[in-house]
Amino acid sequence: MRRGTFRDETVDYAAVGATQAADLMQYPPEKSTPYSESWRIGSGEARFQAAGEALLEWGAQRGSGLTVSDIRPAAGPVYSGVSFDHEGHPVAPSKSEAEQRFDADGTPWVSPGATLNLHGRVKGLKADGELRVIFVAEDSHRVGFALGTVRRSVVSGEESFMVEWYENDEVWFTVRAFDRPASFFYKLFPFLVKRRRKALSQRYLRAISPLYATPA
Repeated sequence: MRRGTFRDETVDYAAVGATQAADLMQYPPEKSTPYSESWRIGSGEARFQAAGEALLEWGAQRGSGLTVSDIRPAAGPVYSGVSFDHEGHPVAPSKSEAEQRFDADGTPWVSPGATLNLHGRVKGLKADGELRVIFVAEDSHRVGFALGTVRRSVVSGEESFMVEWYENDEVWFTVRAFDRPASFFYKLFPFLVKRRRKALSQRYLRAISPLYATPA
């Protein structure tokens, strides 16, 4: 993945990319709580393409009631980075550079190396922070990306979002993450880390899937 400025490239945890490790749930990064859940969200190419596009337009975050702001794409040509399949095997990028795209309002799509601010709450629990896009995967049967914490988050860690279209025509949405308490409050009440992650992921699912289109 392309290196940006020192500010852009620095995340506040060591296990960068570990959301794609096959053994994440058995061997999470030290002092982190792992999370992995998948949901079938439909079938067919049209469902896959719609879900993938929504994902890259920050649909999971925006649709879950969070505010995405101050998106700063990495300057210059960007290497899309090596990502991993559902078994943790490395997948070479489909192209050596990622083209920057924008939605109808001019908001940049998800792109590798970009940084952003996230703001909001889920069930009264804070979801603010500055994040960095760790990698972007985009091919004919798989679309997704990972976000890592940079600063000002109540937890430290990474979360990945992946939409996959399988050979049996089913489309699945997967959220994987690992979180370590960063704020004093979460260190004092560590059980809230898991509660926060579960609530966030359920909102992401409702935002991406028409099968779960109920109020968050």
